Amino acid sequence: MKGLTLDAGALIAFDRGDRFVVSLLARSLELELGIAVPSGALAQAWRDGRRQARLARLLRSAQVEVAALDDRRARAAGQLCGATATRDIVDASVVLCAREREHSIATSDTPDLARLDARIRLIPV
Repeated sequence: MKGLTLDAGALIAFDRGDRFVVSLLARSLELELGIAVPSGALAQAWRDGRRQARLARLLRSAQVEVAALDDRRARAAGQLCGATATRDIVDASVVLCAREREHSIATSDTPDLARLDARIRLIPV
């Protein structure tokens, strides 16, 4: 595994202290693997920074990249949704982010992400 991309469900699980997700991220950080957080997934998970200290700390890590949903990526996400007859552009952006980096995806939404890319490695959380 070259790294890990997190969807909103993984971010929420981490923020709530889910043992599996906490250990998965701790191991990824220990192995100095890249961790990517698509900005749309972050927007879905972020609610109150005063109460999300654990998540805020993770995002400050030098190994964590918040991947912007810029014009190029937004168009690619829309195109992927069109090609797969899906509607969730955030899910599409998570898949594209992982593809670009050759990452696995930590997700709470395996059926929808598998529909977007049946070959990508998904880690259910």
